[in-house]
Amino acid sequence: MTSRTEAAAAGPTRPARPPLVRELLLVAGLFLVYKAGRQLAADHTGEAFHNAHHVWDVERAVHLPGEASVQSLLLHGDTLVHLANTYYATVHFPATAGLLIWLYLRRPAHYVWTRRVLAALTAAALVLHLTFPLAPPRMLGEAGLIDTGRVYGPSVYGPPKADHLSNQFAAMPSLHFGWALMVAIALVVATRSRWRWLWLLHPLLTLLVIVGTANHYWLDALAATALLGLALLVVPLPRPVPATTGRRRRAEAAVGAEDNTLVGAAR
Repeated sequence: MTSRTEAAAAGPTRPARPPLVRELLLVAGLFLVYKAGRQLAADHTGEAFHNAHHVWDVERAVHLPGEASVQSLLLHGDTLVHLANTYYATVHFPATAGLLIWLYLRRPAHYVWTRRVLAALTAAALVLHLTFPLAPPRMLGEAGLIDTGRVYGPSVYGPPKADHLSNQFAAMPSLHFGWALMVAIALVVATRSRWRWLWLLHPLLTLLVIVGTANHYWLDALAATALLGLALLVVPLPRPVPATTGRRRRAEAAVGAEDNTLVGAAR
């Protein structure tokens, strides 16, 4: 009987959470490495504009819709473009951090998977930032776009020559879009609500915002999608738990009741 009790108690269990301090240090370390790496390519101005002209020509050659068509929608009113700038400036990091915190607390196995995918995506993006510096469309004269952050606010960037906190020539791939897409994918995979597919609205809205504010080209989002796809192929999904916690509790209760009955009968 003891073996049956132990078998029931040894049913499906939640994966243990990784140590919190280690995770905080790991995430902070990865972020610092990424920021330092981006700065290595911050001064490649000539190459960044050369690549920008090339990207613009490729988009027109393959008949991608012009970024100006999205920006014109935002410019119908100051409120709309201001909201888009605010979304670009404030949602990117908090949404990703919020996802990781929730997964750490509620879905530890999915947290580890998501953190690994994001790390792989960000590392691949850093390599591309270093090898292919790219000026965003708001800096490209032939694009005919305006810098909505500078004109309408809020803006996360200062003048390129004076901005030492960010690399404005790291447009491809767009980690704004790549991270947003991974946030949606992680929530779709880690949850079971029939409404979970609505999380895909987050990367869709992010795509419209990054293009409409002239911070990214369409190809920046396509490159991020391709890199994320490769990361998802490399990093395996966590194995599903074969039974729910509720079932486990009912099994334990049934075994416990049976044990008590047999003990009472023996007396």
